[in-house]
Amino acid sequence: MSTPYPFTAVVGQDDLRLALLLNAVSPAVGGVLVRGEKGTAKSTAVRALSALLPEVDVVVGCRFSCAPGAPDPVCPDGPHETGPGSSRPARVVELPVGASEDRLVGALDIERALAEGVKAFEPGLLADANRGVLYVDEVNLLHDHLVDLLLDAAAMGSSYVEREGVSVRHAARFLLVGTMNPEEGELRPQLLDRFGLTVEVAASREPDLRVEVVRRRLAYDDDPAAFAARWADEEDALRARIVAARALLPEVRLGDAALRQIAATCAAFEVDGMRADIVMARTATTLAAWAGRTVVLAEDVRQAALLALPHRRRRNPFDAPGLDEEKLDDTLEEFGGGDDAPEDDPDPDGPGGGGQPPQDGPEGPQDGPVDAAEAPEEPAQPEEPAQPEESRGGRPAGSGEQSAVKAAEPFRTKMLSVPGLGEGAAGRRSRARTDHGRTTGSRRPQGVLTKLHLAATVQAAAPHQRARGRSGRGLVVRRDDLRQATREGREGNLVLFVVDASGSMAARQRMSAVKGAVLSLLLDAYQRRDKVGLITFRGKDAMVALPPTSSVDAAAVRLETLPTGGRTPLSAGLLKAHDVLRVERMRDPARRPLLVVVTDGRATGGPDPVALGTRAARLHAADGTASVVVDCESGPVRLGLAGALAGELGGTAVTLDELRADSIAGLVRDVQGASGAHRRVA
Repeated sequence: MSTPYPFTAVVGQDDLRLALLLNAVSPAVGGVLVRGEKGTAKSTAVRALSALLPEVDVVVGCRFSCAPGAPDPVCPDGPHETGPGSSRPARVVELPVGASEDRLVGALDIERALAEGVKAFEPGLLADANRGVLYVDEVNLLHDHLVDLLLDAAAMGSSYVEREGVSVRHAARFLLVGTMNPEEGELRPQLLDRFGLTVEVAASREPDLRVEVVRRRLAYDDDPAAFAARWADEEDALRARIVAARALLPEVRLGDAALRQIAATCAAFEVDGMRADIVMARTATTLAAWAGRTVVLAEDVRQAALLALPHRRRRNPFDAPGLDEEKLDDTLEEFGGGDDAPEDDPDPDGPGGGGQPPQDGPEGPQDGPVDAAEAPEEPAQPEEPAQPEESRGGRPAGSGEQSAVKAAEPFRTKMLSVPGLGEGAAGRRSRARTDHGRTTGSRRPQGVLTKLHLAATVQAAAPHQRARGRSGRGLVVRRDDLRQATREGREGNLVLFVVDASGSMAARQRMSAVKGAVLSLLLDAYQRRDKVGLITFRGKDAMVALPPTSSVDAAAVRLETLPTGGRTPLSAGLLKAHDVLRVERMRDPARRPLLVVVTDGRATGGPDPVALGTRAARLHAADGTASVVVDCESGPVRLGLAGALAGELGGTAVTLDELRADSIAGLVRDVQGASGAHRRVA
C-alpha cells in the first residue's frame, strides 16, 4: 500500500484545507467542491485527508459498514445484532468519470431474482463510501444522471436501487468531495447548490512558495515513507484536533445575533432557497468548534459566508463565482456583531484558536505560507490589434478595425437539433440511443446486462418451459433468455459557431445584437451539455478563437472581446470549420456536430469570393454536417444571401428575430443535413 502525501505538508491552499477539515469535523456541512486549474494539489489534499479521519467501528462482515452499536435495520446484509465490532481506517472511495450507474449504486442479479426469487445485490461505490469519503475527480464531466443520484444519496443518507419491482435500500452517509477544472466545463447551478462549501484554488505566483512546493514534492517522490515520518507529529496533532472539535461541536451555541447575521447575509446576496442559510449556520458552528470555542462569533459567520455563498449567487452560467467582501462586511456590521465570547473561552490565537489549519513543519517556511488566493495575478495580455487592410480598386477595405462591443441581453432560443438517431455522449439536444430515457425495444445483451426488458425476457423464456422441465409456478429462465432494453434519450452535440466579424457586420448596434444571439445559443448549449467551438472570420483569414471544449463560458469570454472590421472571407471561415470538424470526428466519432454560421451571407476579398464560399459550403454538405445559418442581414432591402448559403450547406436559415423561442415562427425541430432540402423557418 502506497504512503499518502501528508495533509500538513500541502503548501498554501489554506481555504481548501480549511474546507476539508470542517467537513471532517462535521459531515453535515455538506461536502466541498474544489474549483481550480490543473496542478494545484486538489487531488493530493483530498487523498491526504483520509489519514486524518478517525477510525470507524463496523459490524464484522457487513459490506455496508454498519455501526455495531446502531446497525441499519434494513441493511441488505442484516439483520445485525448489536455488539462489539472491528475498527478500520476511514475509506476514501474514488468515483471515476466513466463509471456506470450500476457501478455507483450497485446492481441486482436479475437472473437470480427471476429464477430464484432472491434479492442478490452487489454493492456499488456508494456502499463502499458509507461512513467515509466519496471523492469525485472532474465532477463537472460526470454524466448528469450520475450526479443526480450521487447528490440525492448525499442529501438523504441512503441509496435506493429499484429495478423491475425488486428494491434494495442501504445507508450511504459520506463526506462528498468534488474537484473540477472550470476550463473543462461548469456544473449546472442547481447542482452547485447541493455542495455545502466551495473553494477556488490557484497556483501561487510567489517564487519562494513555488520553490517550497517543488522541494517537498521531490522529497516525497524520493522516499515517501521517510517524508511522511518527518510530518508524523503534525499529522498526529491535526488528527487530535479533529477529534477534539468533534467532541466540542454539540456544545457550541449559535446565538440569535449570529443567526440574524446569517439570514441577513443570505438575503443581501439574493441566494435562492434556504439551503444557504442552513449550510452557513452549520459551517459557522463548526468553525467555532474548530477554534476551540463554544460560541459563534461574527468572524465565524464571515468565514462561513466566504465558503458557502460564492457558488450560490451565480445568476447565470457565465457569472464567475465570487463574493463582494466589502458588501459582506457592511452587512455584518449593519446587523450587529456576533455574540461575545465568554471570558473563559480559549485564546483565539492560541493552540485551539484561529480558523486556518496549521502549516508550519519541519520543511515549512518560518513566516507561514501565503494563501495562493492572495498571490498577485498575472497582468492580462492585451489583444494584438489586427492590421488595417489595403484598399482594393480605390474602395476602402471594409470598415477597418473597430473595438469590441458589448453583447445584447441574451434570450431563450429555439431548439436546434441534429436529425436522425445518434449514439453520442448523454446530453439534452438531439435524439440518441442512451442508457436512460424511454424504452423503445429490446435486444440480446452485449456484455453485462444493465437494463432488463422484462416482457421480452419472459416472452423469450416462455416457449421453452416444458422442455426445461418446469413443474412449479416459477419461471425457468436461462441466460440466453435475458433481453436488454433499448432506450432513446438525448445526446449532447458539438456546436461549432462560425461568426462573421467583418466590416459588413461592424455597425455597433448590429454587432451587439449578433453577439447577444450567439451568447443566447451558448447558454442553450450549456444547458444541453454540448461541446462548443468558436471560429471567427474577418480581414483576410479565419481563426479558431476557441477549439472545441466543454467550457461554454470560455467561448462567452472570447465572444465578448471579439473585434470587427475588414473584408468578409466567408470561404476561409467555412474551410476552417471543415478542418476543425474533420479532426473532431477522429477524436470523438460518436459526437455529432451542428454547424452554426452567423453571417449576413456577404463574401468579399480575393478573386470570385462568392464562388469560393459556395464550394466551401458544399464540402460541409458532402460530409452530411447538420447546419443552420443565422441570417444577420438587416434593413428594408434584403439580398437573401444567407438563405442561399444555407441552401448550399443543405441546412436551415433563421433570422435573428426567428431565433427567439417566443417568436411566432414556431419551434425549430431539426436542422437539415446534406440530404434535406433547404428551408427557411417562417
